[in-house]
Amino acid sequence: MGLAVGFVVTAGFTATEPTLDNVQKMSVAGLKAQLGNPNIIIIDVRTVHDWESSKTMVKGAIREDIRFISNWIDKYPKDKTIVFYCK
Repeated sequence: MGLAVGFVVTAGFTATEPTLDNVQKMSVAGLKAQLGNPNIIIIDVRTVHDWESSKTMVKGAIREDIRFISNWIDKYPKDKTIVFYCK
């Protein structure tokens, strides 16, 4: 897995607005250790170009366009840990 994991938003993320200062960072190794965990939602926020041209995909990850986060973020359970990853 050659991806850089961008940030993690933990359960209950609606209490405060996530910013780069208040979210956890996760390493690739940390993400690998969490694969298959039912309490983790992995969202691939790479650009369409980067996603389509990549040879690396994380099994079970969901592709979403980060530019439109307000259109889709509410469909994910608030009691799960959400991991966003990017290029």
